[in-house]
Amino acid sequence: MSAAVKYTLGRIGLFAVIIAALWPVELDIFLKLMLALVFSAALSFFLLRGWRDEMAEEMAGAAERRRAEKERLRSALAGEDEQPGQRPADDER
Repeated sequence: MSAAVKYTLGRIGLFAVIIAALWPVELDIFLKLMLALVFSAALSFFLLRGWRDEMAEEMAGAAERRRAEKERLRSALAGEDEQPGQRPADDER
């Protein structure tokens, strides 16, 4: 399972647990939802740190791969890359 999915499900689960804990409290439902949102965000900052860091590393790796592929394609379109098995021209020797 990807790190982004784990982190997202962890955030949703934490929100659900806090909503369940606030359910018996006599408050307006909108206030319960807002409190659960704030508390789950604060708790996830500490409790889900490992998954958040893992997700950030995964996203940074994907961004680097996209950047490298973009550069490779740009150089191929500009004719700057040398094809395997292709001999250099006489003026390049």
